[in-house]
Amino acid sequence: MSTVANDSGLRSGLRLGLPLAIAAALAFGMSGAWARGLIDAGWTPGAAVTVRIWVAALVLLVPTILALRGRWKLLRRNLGMIAAYGLLAVTATQLFYFQAVAVMDVGLALLIEYTAPIAVVLWLWMRRGEKPTGRSILGALIAFVGLVLMLDVLSGRSVDVGGILWAFGAMVGAAAYFLLSGRSDTGLPPIALAGSGLLVGALGLTVAGLVGILPMTWNTDDVTYRFGTVPWFVPVLAIGVIATALAYVLGIASTRLLGSRLASFIALAEVVAALLFGWLLLGQLPNLLQGVGAALVLAGVVVVKLGEPAASGSGDPALAVPAEELAEPS
Repeated sequence: MSTVANDSGLRSGLRLGLPLAIAAALAFGMSGAWARGLIDAGWTPGAAVTVRIWVAALVLLVPTILALRGRWKLLRRNLGMIAAYGLLAVTATQLFYFQAVAVMDVGLALLIEYTAPIAVVLWLWMRRGEKPTGRSILGALIAFVGLVLMLDVLSGRSVDVGGILWAFGAMVGAAAYFLLSGRSDTGLPPIALAGSGLLVGALGLTVAGLVGILPMTWNTDDVTYRFGTVPWFVPVLAIGVIATALAYVLGIASTRLLGSRLASFIALAEVVAALLFGWLLLGQLPNLLQGVGAALVLAGVVVVKLGEPAASGSGDPALAVPAEELAEPS
């Protein structure tokens, strides 16, 4: 009877989590293209990401307060986790990604960031001893070959090493996002985790800007995209409200329903969305060799995910109970 109930719960979580995860990926995917327009108009990446996070934090402030009403002890109990989420999953991921798109194509930067599922697998191997399968190792090798082609290293053309390193930094932050978002033992509602994490990130970026660590320059000039010119607040609101506030809430909710591994796999739809918005807003498209490399990166990550053991118990693969424990009589 309990097995039937668990199976029903997993199917229900998948039915709800899948559309939420896809919606989150589409929302996240538009951020780079909108931000590149601001950067080309004279904004520094630090200013663009700080405004983005502040807009999202303010949008979610009231919903976060309402969600925590009468449960403020949850904040005190999870201060460390919220700080890690704000600094790694929010600040590091978004700042490093914006630094990357300032010097390289949006889609390519995001493809590097979205090797994060491989980092999740490696972390669970080191942290929990969950050794990857042969298929996962093969997928990682395929993705590595794809990265070599995607970065156009073999053609002898100059590659912006700084942009690549920023993108890999964003990958580390994205891996932290999936691992932390998948934790269902905190008691924090998804909107509360998103709101508090974004507020921490906004404060951290502001302090970094005030002390001079993070260069911040912005203006109120119109911003030009492929389809035309818009006032500066249009991209600011787009990346703050849709690509951040809404995206983080949907992302946390879907990750708790699907688990860290499966959610990071479905989030690859963000790469497709970024390529689409990069073309629609900026006219950016990879060349043929880079396109082949991008396809190999996606294929490699898919093989990695298919090679991982299925989730059990809680429905979160990051917190799954080992098979031998499930086999023990109760």
